Amino acid sequence: MKNERSGKKRKGAKPSDDTIARLGSTYHAWVAVHPDAGTAFQQALVELLGDAGVNFDRVDVRIKSWPSLKAKARKQRDGAYVYPDPWNDIRDVVGARITVLHSTEIPAVLTLLADEFEVLRSVDKAQETRIAGGFGYGSHHVVLRVTDNSENLESYAGTQFEVQIRTVLQHAWAEFEHDIRYKRSGEAPDPQIDRAFTLAAGLIELADQQFDQIASINNPHHSVDTGVDAELAPETLPGVLTVLLGSRFPLSRPSDYRFLMELLRAHDIETVSQLAELVNAADLEAVGSAMNYAFVPGQVRIIDDVLLNRFATEHIERTAELGNRPKLRRDRLGTRLAALRAGRG
Repeated sequence: MKNERSGKKRKGAKPSDDTIARLGSTYHAWVAVHPDAGTAFQQALVELLGDAGVNFDRVDVRIKSWPSLKAKARKQRDGAYVYPDPWNDIRDVVGARITVLHSTEIPAVLTLLADEFEVLRSVDKAQETRIAGGFGYGSHHVVLRVTDNSENLESYAGTQFEVQIRTVLQHAWAEFEHDIRYKRSGEAPDPQIDRAFTLAAGLIELADQQFDQIASINNPHHSVDTGVDAELAPETLPGVLTVLLGSRFPLSRPSDYRFLMELLRAHDIETVSQLAELVNAADLEAVGSAMNYAFVPGQVRIIDDVLLNRFATEHIERTAELGNRPKLRRDRLGTRLAALRAGRG
């Protein structure tokens, strides 16, 4: 919101009851002065996107309710309040969500918002999730400040607000995931549900990639990067491999996909197109015939063997130390490589 404070706040200081009371007074006064803020921001963003020719699905804006704002102001971490100066520290009192049809529109939206408003923070939530080792949907969050030159919002100059930018598929995933988690709040996590959401995340990433390609084919003059290629991540590998391999090879344990990502990165395989080239029908057939499995290998095992078939001793040298049992892995890879070579001979 408008930054009216003076002096330096103490990091981690706890807001008193007086602080919460002042927050309530400030909030209700702001709402009284700006009763149509939600509509004003929604219409301004729709007009901005439309004038720039951005292909978007919809724009939603909500004003945070007082109970929600008060609860957020009281949020603590390590015994200290996260927002000691809540009116200035909480930046999503006005929250907007822009959904676009395909992900190649997201950079255009970000550029447009940066031109029209002051950017205070920009976060790629998909990248954050991958770094943290989790799974989820792609989404970009930006915190903005209205300037004196922000068209149609001049009376809100100085106001901070947050915008989430997602594709329609990412939004559907997020809404459904939130609904399921909310209904199960207080219950122990269900591994089966986590597994299903992990699979869905990978499928959605692939679907978004295909939409991007369709958009570039349908409108070749549009400034779409035709070289768009989804990056692989442990949380999306199950879905990606299910699309590429079909139902021939069952899902592996969720924890094993982090290990598989390390195997792929050892050979600089980090995108969907690179993985698709690796798991071509001829190589899969050759590996299956040579190994003569007594069981149906899971996704992680079959990819490990395909890598071994292609890179031979190089795969052993690059990956023998990975995983929990490096000594056993080196020996087993040697045995499997011998079987692959015998099968080819």
